[in-house]
Order: sequence, then C-alpha cells, then structure tokens
Amino acid sequence: MRNSPPLRALHAFEAAARHGSFKAAAAELGVTPTAISHQVRLLEQICGRKLFQRRPRPLTLTSAGARLFEAPLRVTSPNAFASRWLVPRLPKWREANPAVPLEIIGTDAVLDLRAGAADVAIRYTRRPPVGFSGQELCRDSFFPICSPRLLASDGRTIERAADLLRYPLIHFDWMNRDPDAPTWRRWLATARSIDPELIPDKAWDLSFREELHAIDAVVAGQGIAILSDVVVGRELENGSLVKAHPLSLPGYSFYAVWMQHNPRSAVTESFLAWMRTVL
Repeated sequence: MRNSPPLRALHAFEAAARHGSFKAAAAELGVTPTAISHQVRLLEQICGRKLFQRRPRPLTLTSAGARLFEAPLRVTSPNAFASRWLVPRLPKWREANPAVPLEIIGTDAVLDLRAGAADVAIRYTRRPPVGFSGQELCRDSFFPICSPRLLASDGRTIERAADLLRYPLIHFDWMNRDPDAPTWRRWLATARSIDPELIPDKAWDLSFREELHAIDAVVAGQGIAILSDVVVGRELENGSLVKAHPLSLPGYSFYAVWMQHNPRSAVTESFLAWMRTVL
C-alpha cells in the first residue's frame, strides 16, 4: 500500500466483507450504504486494487479483497488496560507486523464477538468467559499506589497503614458492582487487622467514575489510589509511581478470548503470540 489506510475505511471494508453487503454493513455501523461504498472505493484507491466484485450480485471479494480481509485485526480491551498497558507496547507489534492493520477498541462494555464486533477481546474477570476459545494472559494485584513526589512532600516516611491517611485517598467506581472488588473500603478493612488504630471508614477525598481519571490524578501527585500492578506496571518499573504500602488485595485475570472459527485466525494467533512475548 502506498499510504496507511484510514481506520474508517478499513472498518467499512471489514463489515462489508463479513456481511457480503454494503447495506448490512451500513446498518451495523450506523451510516448509509453510499458512505460504505465511498470508504471502500477510497481503500481501493490506496491499495491500487479492486477489493469487491460488485456485479453480478451477491457482493463477493476479489482475490486482493480476500487477502486484505484476512489482515485487519480488531481488538477490544478495557479502557485502562488499553491506555496504560497495550497502547505503549504497540510499537513492538508494528515492528513485528508492519503490514497488519490493527484497530484497538478501548471500552469497558462487553462487545459481542459472535456478532463480529471484534476479533479478539481482552476480558478482565475472575473466571474464563464460557463459549469462547481463550487463554489467561496474567493476573493482577492491587496496592496503594502514588507518585513519589507525594510522599516526599511532607518529608515523612510511611511506617504503618494508618500513615496513608495523612494523604488524600483517591477512589474510582467499579462498573461491575462487585462487592469483593479491590477498593479502599476493602483495603482499609484488611489493613485494620495489622493496624488496629486504623480508621476503616475514612471518606474518600477524591472520587472518579473512570479508572483512567483516577490514575491520571495519582500520576499528577494528587493522592493515593488502590491500583492494579499490571495496569500501571510500566510506571512502577520506571519509578514514576511507587507502592505506598506493601499490603495488597487480589485482583482478577486478564483473558484473551476469540471465536474458534475466526476468519482471521492466522493474524489472531500472531497477535496472541506477540502478547505472550511482551507480558
């Protein structure tokens, strides 16, 4: 290809190829069939090849279109994992697979793989999702985490769990409403067993709906949050964030899941093999 194809054109092409219809692709993507046709023609101009045989109907892929249909890979992932873990590592994917277009769909919603909403899903859960092929990528733990600048601001060291209460506590919502989620409430209740003077019901000083916003606040030195050691693993490695206390809570597992009969099985396996090398 002479230029990198725009994701909108690849998305339109993939939906049309999967459905065998511009009309069905348009319905899925919430646009008009004309818009799908325009995006496909743009992609054909970039590729320098016809991708569909439009006559006679039904719509079918050309040999070039069939090869391209095997290439685009759509991966859905929780927002925080996509932003803090996956995206920083994508240059390594591009180095190993420069010809494979990749679309990352960061969302905390569970997309329907059976309907073709994505090829691979990174799911964050306690147990493997049923009805799919899958593999556990890693499991995380949650620690009180903060910027080292915050701890240096008052010149004192943290020697016990109660010392954390000198600093603002940052909370974020758990969308799955899991009563056993690794939150400040659970951490403080657990910590009280080793520090009886700890106040277990301290109010949060700063609360966010989104985990990513809580992480941004922690990086900015605004307080301490209970965070995943996987999601902020790079920051812990480079020292921009530190564990304020060694007491941790168990997290969940990150699973890669996909449909067994995936039309992009080859590139899917390449992506999964790559993830195993960077974990």
